Amino acid sequence: MGAPNVRLRCPACGQELRAVLAPSPSTQWFPCPHCRIPVPVVVPRDPPPLFSWEVYPGLYPMLPRPRRPRWRARGLTMVALFLVVGLAIAFAGLLAFYAVAANQPASYDVSGAVDLGGAGGGAPAAHATVVLTEDNGQKLVTHTDLYGSFAFPGVPAGGIVLNVSYPGYAPVEVDTFASPVYNAGTQGIQVTLTPGSVGSGSTVSLTPFPNLETLLASVGGAVVLFGIVAVVALLAGVGTARADRPALGIVGGSAAVVSPLVLFLLGLSPVFPDLLAATAIPSAVGAFAVGLRAIELAQTGETLGPE
Repeated sequence: MGAPNVRLRCPACGQELRAVLAPSPSTQWFPCPHCRIPVPVVVPRDPPPLFSWEVYPGLYPMLPRPRRPRWRARGLTMVALFLVVGLAIAFAGLLAFYAVAANQPASYDVSGAVDLGGAGGGAPAAHATVVLTEDNGQKLVTHTDLYGSFAFPGVPAGGIVLNVSYPGYAPVEVDTFASPVYNAGTQGIQVTLTPGSVGSGSTVSLTPFPNLETLLASVGGAVVLFGIVAVVALLAGVGTARADRPALGIVGGSAAVVSPLVLFLLGLSPVFPDLLAATAIPSAVGAFAVGLRAIELAQTGETLGPE
């Protein structure tokens, strides 16, 4: 037989309510929608009227006196959710500050060395051609000295592409990035050429961002996602304050649990490793809220409210 919907009267406020009984445990608690005091209900074993203790007093064994839960997680959940809201707003603001700082004018010195692999045996590639392409598309050309070294002073911030070529060797493209908030490496870039043709060139990427625009787009996406986390947690916190519904705390806490994935999925984890580690704080707070409400949801049933 399926567990029934039962009508009962709250012993505290005297109002009627309906509850959906689960098959187990034998004693279940249902918060009264009027006064929020848990009401214990014993699950019947047989269809009506056989579950009436008055008709068959010896049919059921004696059960322990049900005890009201000693604690409720509503207040702690509200604190946790509002803390998530504050942290998410703080992370969104910090990322917005990084986006503004990354867009500020700056210049960098790009330098490195080129050597020959294969038959060259690691010898310096003297007079190799190095073409640097700036973020705005402007190209600069230089040649390595007798020691295979090259340098470009005053390169603007953004994506930087180095194309290194040498007669009889396959060209190599090196992609890097430099800005006031993130520098993938502009000094001491080591390039090793291997014998081959022009069509057998290779690419070495030191950064996931080919230009400044892609970095700003990823940071902006992270700001929006953290804003969504803050909104979801805020709505869940306000809803929990107005009505003791465990499911709201689970939804709001789950939004905070995925906070570290925001930076990881947008490719910002190598750019802001400290910020990625800091997102473990709202994630842990959200997991705490989820755990609290999941336990309470498991201990109490679903109240349908008064008819």
